[in-house]
Amino acid sequence: MLDALDPVLTPPKRLAIMGMLGAVSQIEFAFVRDTLELSDSDLSKQMKAIVDAGYATVRKTGKGADRQTWYSPTKPGKTALDRHFEALSALANAPAIGDAAAVEASGAG
Repeated sequence: MLDALDPVLTPPKRLAIMGMLGAVSQIEFAFVRDTLELSDSDLSKQMKAIVDAGYATVRKTGKGADRQTWYSPTKPGKTALDRHFEALSALANAPAIGDAAAVEASGAG
């Protein structure tokens, strides 16, 4: 059951970022940083892992003080997020350890 969790999305900051990305077509760096109350360096580090995994793409616009960084979720990223949420849900709804009645009722006993 634990192997269904995506190691890229397991850290809470990355899961929160991907949750935001999963709801939009693109999102701006400063918006994510301010919403999640992360430092620039921390968000950059988390986004590098997400982009390196192929779960998002990055696009930079403007120059100098007007420069902005935008991220867009990829189809594999959205799929990974959906699967990770399904795995979390399965864990959250698993019978309690030692609850023999629940294990027997599920057919696992």
